[in-house]
Amino acid sequence: MRFLNIAFKAFTTPLLGTLLSMLFAINLYAGAPGALYTVNAGDALRIYVWNEESLARELLVGPDGHVSFPMVGDVDVNGLTTQAIGERIAKGLSEYLRDEPQVTVSLMGVNGNRIFVLGTVRRPGQFIVTSQTDVMQALALAGGLDEFSSGKGIKVLRRNVEGVQQAIKFDYSRVTNGRDLETNILLKANDIVVVP
Repeated sequence: MRFLNIAFKAFTTPLLGTLLSMLFAINLYAGAPGALYTVNAGDALRIYVWNEESLARELLVGPDGHVSFPMVGDVDVNGLTTQAIGERIAKGLSEYLRDEPQVTVSLMGVNGNRIFVLGTVRRPGQFIVTSQTDVMQALALAGGLDEFSSGKGIKVLRRNVEGVQQAIKFDYSRVTNGRDLETNILLKANDIVVVP
């Protein structure tokens, strides 16, 4: 019996430590800025209402960031998480359904999460990204700087919620030398990286 207790402790202690480390990492990630994906125009959603199979839909988020859902009508989903979208649709359905609606929203495609890289790079164009992407990673997606680029004067063009565009400076040579690392920002959907 004592042997079994020692064997059990030897097996569970590393396992318990690993599980606790994983939970800690998940909590850190969940609390990190921008950790939850927010929906953009062009994304595809699957919406399921529990016990109401006739309401199940696959919808494409329109250019205005809206989807149309039965009984709820036009729903603004731009910049919301899938959970927030589910809550918004459930609230709209609650006026028509006897039971409290349980709505699940799944992300089927992230075609709206795109960035653009223009200028003196090897492969300029539009890139659909499925994870958080910073300026250096975007330049890598575009094949890196071409032989005519000095890496200076790079700008990230971004529109705020009012639609006003701002320019964020980025100096490639300083970042590659380990300086000004805070300028290697995470890009948002529809950001444009311009390399002169």
